[in-house]
Amino acid sequence: MAEMTGAQIVCEVLKREGVEVVFGIPGGANLPLNDALGLSGIRFVLTRHEQGASHMADGYARATGKAGVCFATSGPGATNLVTGLATANMDSIPVVAITGQVRTDAIGSDAFQEADITGITRPITKHNYLVKDIKDLRRAMQEAFYIATSGRPGPVLVDIPVDIQRAKIEMDWDDKVEIRSYKPTTKGHPMQIKRAAELIKESKRPLLYVGGGTVASGASAELKKLAEKANIPVAWTLMANGAFPPTHVLAMGPLGMHGKYSTNIAMQKCDVLIAAGSRFDDRVTGKLQAFSPNSKKIHIDIDPANISKTVMVHCPVVGDLKQVLGELAEAVPKLDHSDWIKEITEMDRQNPLSFKQEGDVIRPQYVIQELHRLTKGDAIITTGVGQHQMWAMQWYQCNQPRRFLTSGGLGTMGYGFPAALGAKFAFPDQTVVCIDGDASFQMTACELTTATMEKRPILVLIINNYFLGMVRQWQELFYDKRFSSSNMTAKGGLSKDSNQPDPSKAVYIPDFVKLAEAHGAKGVRVTTKDQVTSALEEALKEVKHRTVVLDIYIDPEEKVFPMVPAGKGLDEIIVDMA
Repeated sequence: MAEMTGAQIVCEVLKREGVEVVFGIPGGANLPLNDALGLSGIRFVLTRHEQGASHMADGYARATGKAGVCFATSGPGATNLVTGLATANMDSIPVVAITGQVRTDAIGSDAFQEADITGITRPITKHNYLVKDIKDLRRAMQEAFYIATSGRPGPVLVDIPVDIQRAKIEMDWDDKVEIRSYKPTTKGHPMQIKRAAELIKESKRPLLYVGGGTVASGASAELKKLAEKANIPVAWTLMANGAFPPTHVLAMGPLGMHGKYSTNIAMQKCDVLIAAGSRFDDRVTGKLQAFSPNSKKIHIDIDPANISKTVMVHCPVVGDLKQVLGELAEAVPKLDHSDWIKEITEMDRQNPLSFKQEGDVIRPQYVIQELHRLTKGDAIITTGVGQHQMWAMQWYQCNQPRRFLTSGGLGTMGYGFPAALGAKFAFPDQTVVCIDGDASFQMTACELTTATMEKRPILVLIINNYFLGMVRQWQELFYDKRFSSSNMTAKGGLSKDSNQPDPSKAVYIPDFVKLAEAHGAKGVRVTTKDQVTSALEEALKEVKHRTVVLDIYIDPEEKVFPMVPAGKGLDEIIVDMA
């Protein structure tokens, strides 16, 4: 037994959990923690905003499968983590947030920089702790990592008053964590697996609908084995990009609001739908009453709260996806659904993902297509949220899981760049590309300094259309082209005929090239199609040494298609405006 301060106990737990990097900002209420961290040998990354720290921890977690860790002080430092924690919670990402708090005797007195962060974050974390006795600190920290990474992963916050960080105690270590009230089910019920196998055996038009849980559980090999043995086509959500080989004959591609036409129609026509690690999100189902009306539904998920939450299912299987899919692959016989696969393939041939290339205007689909060709689908891709995110989903199919990092459930603008930094800390030798929008990028662009100071170069593609692009698309389609408050180059964002931006003439503030240079990065403006390939080639070489920002001008009127309008069924999909 050795006497340790609370701050030293926290650092010791971090080391025992294998934590290599922590993202955050110090302040008065977490200075003891930051001081101990500086002596611990664990790398601390000083971010420029706590939101950036939470997204970096999230990106690190998505890329590695391990818990990402972020630090913040009390009050505004802690509340700045909220958006990142909500993002991680919606997408089931293991993040441990450690916040400083005012002294225990000052809690509730409206002390300087006091905020009830455990109360604030209770709805957006998997669990949280306020540690008011140093005797409880080791247990709370170890449980935080266990809860964050087990069962359905998610963020956990540990709030530690500054006097608890300074307090000392004789420590006796026990690395075993057992929580009597928390016992996630990992093994699927044998009878339910047998029932699922029978439904698949009887089906004529089965379809695998896989979500982010496939990536979280590391179940790609088991998914492939099941699909190949039972000859089942595979469709995936935004979160499952890379979970199944995109060139495989059974790969049907992305589904949902901006998914492929053939995939969405297959969802409507299938007779057995196997939902694996997905939660029937509204962006996937469209109008619930019209969703996959003739299918018997098998739902495999580790979280029983997800089962029949929005869509009633015929065969629920609660358990870890890797284990359940493996057992299901053993239970099903070899099957032949070649006619069904040909039907989907023919639908795709008649209505493929496509774009119209006219003249020298830059099409965002072409940019991402070229990026995919040059990186061979092997880069780690992050995105912000909006049109560029959907184009990235459609046109950059990753070869492996944990290579496509995006805010799916919460839809957090500003996520892409700090998440890219988190991934780059996890894999410093890997090419990391942030595909971002001009509006999304500005929300966390301050982290360019972090990239430069920490020598973690990222390639940023700003798909610049001068607008809040997805807002503009909806305004054009559903609000009679009233572009209210969505024009990034107009006062108040109000866009009208007299100030419609011409990318060749309009002044964009900020100047992204100068902004990049001011942060120690390289900035390049790309305005014509013939510049795209050479700019990408040069950037991919340069990014080995420093961050590169490509400001790529596209047509503001470019829209994301296919599209299922809100409130419509998947079979009411709009292929294009023609």
